[in-house]
Amino acid sequence: MTTENTKPNQVPRFKSREEEAAFWDSHDITDFTTDTQPVRMRLKKPLEAGITLRLDVETLRELRETAAEKGIGLSSLARMWLLERLRQEHLAGTR
Repeated sequence: MTTENTKPNQVPRFKSREEEAAFWDSHDITDFTTDTQPVRMRLKKPLEAGITLRLDVETLRELRETAAEKGIGLSSLARMWLLERLRQEHLAGTR
């Protein structure tokens, strides 16, 4: 962690993710509010409709495992993949 030229309430630069993780394990972000900047966010519309999708047990297990490995929810992964495929179809002009 680079601490030279670091002001008391300034987040230091880190040499690795592990070093950064160790730092945040012992510090609170609210102690560094003077070193932050506002960001613009664009929120998507809430999802309004749903579908029921039936899968065989093995496919559902694979989907659950893949979602867990990626650190996202099962429905989020399925929705993400569905949207990616729809975009591909659209770009290929096969719709």
